Amino acid sequence: MTAERRSTRHRQTRETEVTVSLDLDGGGLSTVSTGVGFLDHMLTSLSTHSRFDLEVSAKGDLQVDAHHTVEDVALVLGEALAECLGDRRGIERFGHAVVPMDESLAAATVDCSGRAHASIEIGFAGGDVGGLPPSLLEHFFEALARSGELTLHLVASGADNHHMAEASFKALARALREACQKDASLQGRPASAKGSL
Repeated sequence: MTAERRSTRHRQTRETEVTVSLDLDGGGLSTVSTGVGFLDHMLTSLSTHSRFDLEVSAKGDLQVDAHHTVEDVALVLGEALAECLGDRRGIERFGHAVVPMDESLAAATVDCSGRAHASIEIGFAGGDVGGLPPSLLEHFFEALARSGELTLHLVASGADNHHMAEASFKALARALREACQKDASLQGRPASAKGSL
């Protein structure tokens, strides 16, 4: 874990150009511009409720669709998170949060173990979510877990797609906030009985 848990990551392909700056010890300030309005809204919410400072700039082939932009933002955000956490010593490691939004309820559990796995069960109804297919939001969480080297379990139910999506991002944010917190009692050791993650 770096002394200052900050990272800036950049990715450029023929489809997208993405830059993410992340500070795990911020105050929830964000500047987000991806060209995908709903994704901007969700990332701003993620920053606010995790208390991570977040800057995201993305340009993608939106004339095709939003898939490449959403996926690559998730990948670069995950890379930045992994770099901020470093060797992951001295952090809580686990985090869990349950967040309601009107009729919707989302629960997120994360393990910052360095092992990538995602189990996403969001009960999206038919139709888009803020102009995005629901499967693309689920893919965002999977890509984030993969590049961030997180184990993520995320479950949401409700009647409104927007509410379920927003509750999911907020629950993830709160779970990450807990998992990434420094624990002085560990004295720089990893939170693992075997002494290593």
